Amino acid sequence: MRAVVAWWDLDGSAQTVDSLREFLREEAVERWAAFPGLLLKVWIADRERNRWGAFQLWESAEAAAQPLSTRAAELIGFLPTERLTFEVEATTEGIHQLPTLARLGAALADT
Repeated sequence: MRAVVAWWDLDGSAQTVDSLREFLREEAVERWAAFPGLLLKVWIADRERNRWGAFQLWESAEAAAQPLSTRAAELIGFLPTERLTFEVEATTEGIHQLPTLARLGAALADT
């Protein structure tokens, strides 16, 4: 398995955390749900530092290496400020009451 973390420093971009939340609701969540080999994608934001990013968990290095959507980069105006890839050493899932991890988060809370 591979984990990928991508961060954008939004300084210098016309995009904001709020406008990117709209992008998630309107197109990104559904588009990424169709990527082969993607186990989980978690979009993250740091409003205080004006940063936006995502964590992706892939079933293999090959899946993580496939051509990805560049729509966020198109909207933001540049590629991620930082993109890191890691080999996954272990995973676990805690005890929780959620039926699924899909379609959760602040951007989707009103949908």
